Amino acid sequence: MGKLTVRALRAVLVAVFAGTVFVQAGLAWALVSGSDPEDGSLPLTPLRLITILGMVSVQVALVCVWRLVAMVRRGTVFSHAAFRYVDIVIGAIVAVALLWFAVTALNAPGQRADPGVTVIMGGIGLAILGVALIVLVLRMLLAQAVARDIEAVQLQAELDEVI
Repeated sequence: MGKLTVRALRAVLVAVFAGTVFVQAGLAWALVSGSDPEDGSLPLTPLRLITILGMVSVQVALVCVWRLVAMVRRGTVFSHAAFRYVDIVIGAIVAVALLWFAVTALNAPGQRADPGVTVIMGGIGLAILGVALIVLVLRMLLAQAVARDIEAVQLQAELDEVI
């Protein structure tokens, strides 16, 4: 992985992390100020809490991706240590999907006249779970690469003994 690619990815990771912190701060301020509407519309407090938790999940995934990029730069990504970070990313994506389903459930009663919105939101939740499955498949590919790397090291050691 080239230096420019790593720098660009890290810049994106920092920008997204800063954005999530900004959103969390704004939502925390709104929670403290208690500015929920009194007109019987959708209660904002649960949505704000869910959004804050979603941002935490995104932040956890960002930190894990940062660590994986560092492992790529050091050439140690094909090791068992990488699995921990990939597993955490998968868990964070699943957490975001579950939080999205919670938002969908909170929003559903207000969509009785137009249930299509709820169906679309449910579809988005399934798409998020699909991303988790894609990362799981990539984890399996990483496992195969780690196994091949270990096998190559063992074969090289045997070859060195013969020579």
